[in-house]
Amino acid sequence: MGIKKILSFILVGIILSGCAQSTAMIGPALTLASTGNASQAGLTFFTNKAVEKETGMDTVSYVSKKIEQQNTKTKLRRDFKSLVENNFVKTREKLILQDKSNTFN
Repeated sequence: MGIKKILSFILVGIILSGCAQSTAMIGPALTLASTGNASQAGLTFFTNKAVEKETGMDTVSYVSKKIEQQNTKTKLRRDFKSLVENNFVKTREKLILQDKSNTFN
């Protein structure tokens, strides 16, 4: 293998492993390279930096955390609804059995 291939594999490995110095710059750089829209790339970069400064997390981690919190709330609501429905059915069955036993007396 040539030295260029080895260096390119090392560079790609570093970038893909998240060891790049400024990961906040990778997204805007790709946007700039693919669309050529410098204002959109700049806006993306400064938005990422603002989110990182405010939350201490990068944008993807922050959004993932918010989605996970929302899913947890939804799961809790679903579990609570299931619990209430099960208790309602059990109580109804007990009342029906109690009514039947009072009817025969």
